[in-house]
Amino acid sequence: MKLGVILTEQARTESTYERLQAEKLSVVLAGNGIYHAVVKADGKPSKVLDKAADFYVLTEDMETRGFTAGDLVDGKIKPIDMSRLVDLIMVEHDKFVWL
Repeated sequence: MKLGVILTEQARTESTYERLQAEKLSVVLAGNGIYHAVVKADGKPSKVLDKAADFYVLTEDMETRGFTAGDLVDGKIKPIDMSRLVDLIMVEHDKFVWL
């Protein structure tokens, strides 16, 4: 199954996120979830990024909080706009969940 996740909180329930499994997993960081993409804690990127997944960050939410693509902590995070998010939800994945 191709599973997509929209992660909107900076804090999350560790066990829920860690238990997610799929043949293809994509994680979209939106809302306050964008902080996982731009802020390091103790000099290390967020543990959210340790998961084997394709990572995306909504540029609108990132820019609203004063960040740009140059602030991303990991080269594997791709900035996307809302139209690309719709493609991910409607075309590229079997299911999408919101955490």
